[in-house]
Amino acid sequence: MAELSEKKRPIIIGVTGGSGSGKTSVSHAIFNQLHGHSILMLEQDSYYRDQSDMSIEQRKAVNYDHPDAFDTDLLVSQLSDLSAWKSVEKPIYDYSIFTRSNKIVQVEPREVIILEGIFVLSDPRLRDLLDIKVFVDTDDDIRIIRRIQRDMKERGRTLQSVIDQYLKTVKPMYHQFIEPTKRYADVIVPEGGENKVAIDLLVTKIRDIIREAQK
Repeated sequence: MAELSEKKRPIIIGVTGGSGSGKTSVSHAIFNQLHGHSILMLEQDSYYRDQSDMSIEQRKAVNYDHPDAFDTDLLVSQLSDLSAWKSVEKPIYDYSIFTRSNKIVQVEPREVIILEGIFVLSDPRLRDLLDIKVFVDTDDDIRIIRRIQRDMKERGRTLQSVIDQYLKTVKPMYHQFIEPTKRYADVIVPEGGENKVAIDLLVTKIRDIIREAQK
């Protein structure tokens, strides 16, 4: 087996889009189709800032749809380490207390890394680490419906609270910070996980890159 110094750098795929766009579905579809390869899924949501020094009311008032809500420095550092075949201790974010839990996950590097999140293309340091940049582009009305279904079912939110948050922060932050990053994408996937053709094309391209890297 080759020494770590001789190993080719992992292939890093960034998948972004607005909340409810289907970026997670696209990421999991790619992951599942590459079954059998050495592959890792990394969620940007794990890198929300630690807010243990704040009261619960202060935490609830934070705009979680703004780039400043994320510890991008830590994400860049850990993604760089994974790219250099070093393991990292990934934080775990606890949505019930609006801050990180006191647990971590030991993450080992893999040949393929999928990074998924709303601000994956926002920071030039992250973009520079990505080999393939994917933007999942879905209409606002579809995204709000998906968000309502997810937040009410998985996070115990009320319909009114989801709508209020969407109108106050989610939609304006999307148009201010996320949609403009579309110009950095190598591939734009309309309608998320329903777009089987785009996903198949992406998987084919990734397999080609893997084969080339293994030569």
